[in-house]
Amino acid sequence: MIVLKNIRIVLIDTSHPGNIGATARAMKNMSLEQLWLVNPRHYPHAQATARASGADDLLARARVCQSLDQALAGCRLVIGASARERAVAWPRVDPRTCGARLVAEAAQGQVALVFGRESSGLSNAELDRCNALVQIPTNPAYSSLNLAAAVQLLAYEVHLAWLEGRPTDVPASRQVASAEQLEGFYHHLVQALEEIGFADPKQSDKLFRRLRGLFHRARPDPDEINILRGILSAAQGRKSMRR
Repeated sequence: MIVLKNIRIVLIDTSHPGNIGATARAMKNMSLEQLWLVNPRHYPHAQATARASGADDLLARARVCQSLDQALAGCRLVIGASARERAVAWPRVDPRTCGARLVAEAAQGQVALVFGRESSGLSNAELDRCNALVQIPTNPAYSSLNLAAAVQLLAYEVHLAWLEGRPTDVPASRQVASAEQLEGFYHHLVQALEEIGFADPKQSDKLFRRLRGLFHRARPDPDEINILRGILSAAQGRKSMRR
């Protein structure tokens, strides 16, 4: 059960408190305990408590955050759930693979499964924080799922993977950079590429998104992040000297 305790369910900008309660119920059904709420519109709320139907303890322990950065602090793997198609391709996993990856990585540290708003899901900027995107196969003519229903389905896949003890190709001893370490590196990368004249901040969104995808796939460890940031700092210093 320690593995399941390392899995966070993160809800962003939830507008209806009943969905928070129903999410807590879905999580408790599947032995998940960490509920993180980013800027919920109405919380705490009686409707959340009513819809939790006995999962009040999860609501009482829910962490309310002001930003996604706070909700992802310390996470080694982040998967975002979204039904919308995107112009830029993110690495994608199906629900079964999503559950297996979360369980495998949770054996080594904190991981997160992130859900967006009821009306519009996750923004591209929020998906930038995710190592992969999970999409639930649905009727193409009617693909919209209720938030709590989506949580229930993916939580089931997590619980199933845990019960089955799925093998993983993730080495048990491999350390990877945390979400906040990666984000610090991305900000440094953007700054350096702009300073040396490689990128135009007004026209480089697609470039930076592709670079994020590259490093999400590579999954560098903390020492590799430090090396990369040292290279960026050296490049910035040489540019300054030439000026």
